[in-house]
Amino acid sequence: MQSGETHVMSWRVLAAVFAALALLTGLTVAASQVDMGAANLYVALLLAATKAALVLLYFMHLRYDRPFNLAVFAICLAFVVLFISLVLTDTQANRPSLLSEEAKSMQGVHTPFGR
Repeated sequence: MQSGETHVMSWRVLAAVFAALALLTGLTVAASQVDMGAANLYVALLLAATKAALVLLYFMHLRYDRPFNLAVFAICLAFVVLFISLVLTDTQANRPSLLSEEAKSMQGVHTPFGR
């Protein structure tokens, strides 16, 4: 698109995107009630990324914009995913030491239920 041009989307497309977002939100709520172990985080991130992509592509009109803008966004998103995965890797590597420190700090702590 050239500068100053607009893109009008049909109500059918907007309604379909809204319905998809509502469905994905329902899936997010349902997934939060199910214990999937280590997959909980990945399912939540996948659902959130899908909803964000729909909002970016349709409501922010990135789908109809210049391909360069999409490429810049995709590169930025790739770096965010890289940084989050590095933090999660570090968190998982240090988890045993963090848990043992928490157990040490809880010694001598009195709780209302005696645990």
